[in-house]
Amino acid sequence: MYKKIIVPVDPAAIDIGERILAKAKSLLDTGGEIVLLTIIEDIPGYLAIDVPVDLIEGAINDAKAKLAELKKKTEVTAQIEIRSGAPAREILATAEEHKADLIIVGSHVPDFSNYFIGATADRVVRHSKISVLVDR
Repeated sequence: MYKKIIVPVDPAAIDIGERILAKAKSLLDTGGEIVLLTIIEDIPGYLAIDVPVDLIEGAINDAKAKLAELKKKTEVTAQIEIRSGAPAREILATAEEHKADLIIVGSHVPDFSNYFIGATADRVVRHSKISVLVDR
């Protein structure tokens, strides 16, 4: 059905990642590609001075290890990509750069803060130029 699917996964919510990666596998055309994506959020400049230098590098290495473990557990062939920045913006940029035709995002039960600042999934759905599947 789809030739290239972007699957953003939060390393802190690997159970959701497992579910949406399985969904992506079921929707992928033969010969298609899955891009398993994690975004490491930037640290604001006013905090960066107090953060150990290796904190970001550690977060990147941890994310790579968790995504590799997720691929192995689900037996899904996927390209792993780690980016940094605002999650919604980076998800959309990745989809555009890879010329993807679907983004699958996991959803969680919204809390009070989501009504004011919006969730990443909400932003991706509102601004995406391609189809977005929100898995509940």
